[in-house]
Amino acid sequence: MISLEFLRQFHFFEYAVFDLFLSFLGVYLLSPLLSKIFQKLKINIPRKNWLFLTLPIGIFSHLFIGRITPMTRNFLDTSGHYLLKIIILSLLILGTGGIKIIKK
Repeated sequence: MISLEFLRQFHFFEYAVFDLFLSFLGVYLLSPLLSKIFQKLKINIPRKNWLFLTLPIGIFSHLFIGRITPMTRNFLDTSGHYLLKIIILSLLILGTGGIKIIKK
């Protein structure tokens, strides 16, 4: 049987591929439910926008609960990791771009 430590040993830069894949898969599977919940609040968020928002939401949630992951630490580092910051901010802009307020 494959252990969690084995799955988390594969890295893309210094980030575990398994964690990234699981994050995107979880958001992909939950996005229809999340979109329906937000439609009741009169906000339309398409599925692709949830996928764009996966990493920014992940960083915010890790900050909120106080669990500093390597990506969160690198994003908050003021002296480097500018490519990561550009990617996260771009994903945040792309993710909020298709959100519409329902006026009915």
